[in-house]
Amino acid sequence: MLDRFFPDRYVASTYVIDFEKLYEEGVRGLIFDIDNTLVPHGAPADERAVRLFQRLKDIGFRCCLISNNQEKRVKMFNEPIQVDYVYNAHKPSVKNYIRAMEIMGTDRENTVFIGDQLFTDVWGAKRAGIPNILVKPIHPREEIQIVLKRYLEKIVLYFYRKSLNGKKG
Repeated sequence: MLDRFFPDRYVASTYVIDFEKLYEEGVRGLIFDIDNTLVPHGAPADERAVRLFQRLKDIGFRCCLISNNQEKRVKMFNEPIQVDYVYNAHKPSVKNYIRAMEIMGTDRENTVFIGDQLFTDVWGAKRAGIPNILVKPIHPREEIQIVLKRYLEKIVLYFYRKSLNGKKG
């Protein structure tokens, strides 16, 4: 039952993902959460994020940000990186994951979602049929409703890791 929340992959950071390999594997569209996936909660795009998106564009990816935040926050983050975005996305609702793919001209087979939360980001991507990568949150400071969800995430991730160990044996 908990496996509906298991990520397809779980890595330490967005910034360690081998994007060149993803491109070689046929991925053409990347959908990103913003807060605690690319920068600390509420922060503007930093130099590392700007460099990442320039690199992704150079590789040939289409990118779209999808955030539950209001437009002001998403637009502010997006100013220096200039990619498509969907704000007020109501993740884990499937509708705006599909909208992001439509904007990028990609589909479920050649799109990957990257985010830091199981119950919004990963579950929404799984419900939309999109491969996903869970990353560890960048910064521990979070809004109270997210802090509460993190306790539940720890339980799910315990069983996720246990299922991976079971597959090795």
